[in-house]
Amino acid sequence: MRILTNRKAFFYAVTLCLTTSYINAQDANISVSQDPKFEQLLNEKRKTNVSNAVNDRYKIQIFSGESEKAKKTLIEFKQEFSDIDGTIVFNTPNYKVWIGNFKTRIEAERNLIEIRKKYNNVHLIKPNK
Repeated sequence: MRILTNRKAFFYAVTLCLTTSYINAQDANISVSQDPKFEQLLNEKRKTNVSNAVNDRYKIQIFSGESEKAKKTLIEFKQEFSDIDGTIVFNTPNYKVWIGNFKTRIEAERNLIEIRKKYNNVHLIKPNK
C-alpha cells in the first residue's frame, strides 16, 4: 500500500475542490399544458368520491332493483328534490338508489318523512363497507 505525501495529498484535495466547484445541476423551466376537460373530469371525480365516501353518515335508500329503473328513479328524484344529492350503488344482484349524506339520524329521519310521501319503499340506512 502506498502512502501519499502531504504535498501530493494537498494537490489532490485542491484539484478535487476545483473540479467539483464547476459542477452544476441543470436549470430548466417546465410548462405543462393540459386539456381544460381534464380539470372538469377531476372535479366530477372529486364530487363522486365525496358522495360515495364511507363514513358515519346516514343515507336513505329509495329504490332497489333493475339498472334502468334505478336510473329513472334517480333522475325523477333529482328533479323533485334538487337540493339532495343521490347516487346509484350496485350490490349484487340489485342496483340501489341512495340519497342524502346526513350527519345525524334526526336530520335523516326528517328528510325521510318528506321523501316517504313520494316514494313508498324507503329505508334509512347507514352504509358500512
